[in-house]
Amino acid sequence: MKKELQSYIEQVEQWIREERLSPEIMARIRVNIGFFQHERLIHLIVTMTFALLTVGSLAMCFCVIYFLPLFLLFLGLEIPYIYHYYKLENGTQRLQRLYRQAEEIAAGIKDTYKIKQ
Repeated sequence: MKKELQSYIEQVEQWIREERLSPEIMARIRVNIGFFQHERLIHLIVTMTFALLTVGSLAMCFCVIYFLPLFLLFLGLEIPYIYHYYKLENGTQRLQRLYRQAEEIAAGIKDTYKIKQ
């Protein structure tokens, strides 16, 4: 998903540079932003679930030490989930900023146009 998002961001940046912003392309960008937002929501739910499981297993470790492997397993899974969610969040926000810039170009407001990193 991370590569797909990055590839789509590069494509949108190219459309903005070339000013190929027809109503069909603008609608396509909006739809894809919705897809990425949905993916982001699902990953937020999974990340928070694993965070709760990690904290819960840590609390159980204080009662019974046998839960330590479970805690380590959840912790080992939580770290990649956080990283992946971080990339999705930042990529989706970047895509939303690009869409706003594309709207400005399509509306004829080119003074504020700049592809920001």
